[in-house]
Amino acid sequence: MNSKQQRMILKITLSGIIMLLGMTLSFQDFFYNQILFIIAYMIIGYDIIIKSCKNILGGKVFDENFLMTIATIGAMLIKEYNEAVAVMLFYQIGELFQSYAVRESRKSITNLMNIRPDYANVYRKNKWLKVNPNEVDINETILVKPGEKIPLDGIIIKGSSKLNTMALTGESLPQSVSINDTVLNGCINLEGILEIKVTTEFSESTVMKILELVENATNRKSKSENFISKFARLYTPIVVILAISLAIIPPLLFSGATFSSWLYRALSFLVVSCPCALVISIPLSFFGGLGAASKMGILIKGSNYLEALSKTEIVVCDKTGTLTEGEFKVQEIQEVNMKKDELLKTAAYAEYFSNHPIAFSLKKAYGKEIEEDKTKDFKELSGKGISAIVSNHNVLIGNEKLMQEFSIEIEKKKTTNTQIFVAIDHVFSGSIIIGDTIKQSVLDFTENLKHQGIKKTVILTGDEENISKKISSFLKFDEYHAKLLPQDKVAWIENLITQKSSNGNVLFLGDGVNDAPVLARSDIGCAMGGLGSDAAIESSDIVIMNDDPSKLVDAIKLSKKTMKIVKENIIFAISVKIIVLILSALGLASMWWAVFADVGVSVISIINALRILKGVKKK
Repeated sequence: MNSKQQRMILKITLSGIIMLLGMTLSFQDFFYNQILFIIAYMIIGYDIIIKSCKNILGGKVFDENFLMTIATIGAMLIKEYNEAVAVMLFYQIGELFQSYAVRESRKSITNLMNIRPDYANVYRKNKWLKVNPNEVDINETILVKPGEKIPLDGIIIKGSSKLNTMALTGESLPQSVSINDTVLNGCINLEGILEIKVTTEFSESTVMKILELVENATNRKSKSENFISKFARLYTPIVVILAISLAIIPPLLFSGATFSSWLYRALSFLVVSCPCALVISIPLSFFGGLGAASKMGILIKGSNYLEALSKTEIVVCDKTGTLTEGEFKVQEIQEVNMKKDELLKTAAYAEYFSNHPIAFSLKKAYGKEIEEDKTKDFKELSGKGISAIVSNHNVLIGNEKLMQEFSIEIEKKKTTNTQIFVAIDHVFSGSIIIGDTIKQSVLDFTENLKHQGIKKTVILTGDEENISKKISSFLKFDEYHAKLLPQDKVAWIENLITQKSSNGNVLFLGDGVNDAPVLARSDIGCAMGGLGSDAAIESSDIVIMNDDPSKLVDAIKLSKKTMKIVKENIIFAISVKIIVLILSALGLASMWWAVFADVGVSVISIINALRILKGVKKK
């Protein structure tokens, strides 16, 4: 809670206590009660009055601040002091709810700058110099050591290695690269030393394009205007003009009509006209929806996104880490002349000293304590695999290239996952299939989305075609697009935006730095909060805190329930207001009617809004 919200709570509490004192204490002279009410009113309402005056001086006369000011001052003039304070209290509570709901709104994306390299090792004057990446020209040669970020886009002219490309593609499996391969800046070199011929200036490099895409996409995202302000633009001037006319015209036209009598009607008219029910119940409805979403592990960064979510027509998803676990696991073991357990044990021992994701998956699958001294002569063979001595046996474990280098015949299996080959003492002993697993929670994901009125589901991923096709088909997505870089995803999102209806929205669900531009460009960006990158979370409008995509279905369902209640409150409040306004103008409604049309309608609307806090029912 920020300091502004703390001050508001203090104001509400203090004003409420003083108002209660004014209502409960019985002074012989009512003047002292009036003083208490005036003090309470000024504590809670002075900022609204000041804001209203500033807006008038700035040319913005008819807004909710102006109407709140004249309505409450009108109540004070007809000696309904507690009503004036109560109305302003309700208004400020509604404002507090709204400010709290949007407190977690979009933050800066400064953490995204962490993918920008700080330096480049460039070859000049027969030696390597560490310089700013901006100072490196096209066709110059740079050196990238293990653990360093590639500072500029280029082509490898010497060396081979594996690259962590998650910052750009979002895929967790390291990419093997060698001479003549193109590499992009922002990737991390994991193994060998690389010499790279620069092909792009830093200002035009992949990382800078990502940063620019995020900034531009954020600027292009439309923001819905607050309903109350829209309503007040028409409603406020109409009721003010009617109230003035009600106080002045009848005494001039009709004999026997006293100015004081019609002024009372006009002031009652203003009290009734105060849109307290709307001012409170609408923010409270959204606040309740945001609170219910938080209980379900969904952070929605403002009521405008909750409203936009109810109009979602197209849902677009990243694959790795979103629909899949983002963690490689042993899927299958193909043994040859030895038991599966022994094959897995040998592979885990051989990979003991490796920090490669595949090595972690093998050791995790083995699940037992490894005796370190049984693994000797460990060697990492860049781009191929590893060799090691395990219990006095020579073990080779890696890809097809490694087996070919040692002239070992293997048995390949047709699979959409990664096949790791194992040879013991130069004899093929079997293979292990490793792959990313689909999250159990997304098995009915598309079907449930369709039940919520989603017209199209799409996968956009940087992964390979065959894997993407398999997962898309298995999960029953309408279409997929594979091998995409961040700018490609943005292009596809913009294409999909043209396919929606004028009132519909396109939602993107993803994680990783590479998803930040497309999260920002889509109508609604939804990030995975548990494992997702900071940049993705900050660029998004909705965050699923437990990385469960099925929560998106709950969020859409909740948004529709929220909007249903909001519409109910709007129709109810406006209908009652119009009826009582007419009765007040005709002199048929007493101040009690005015109080009901203001406070009573507010209470009923609030009770209706509180239904949202129950969340949504599970099937």
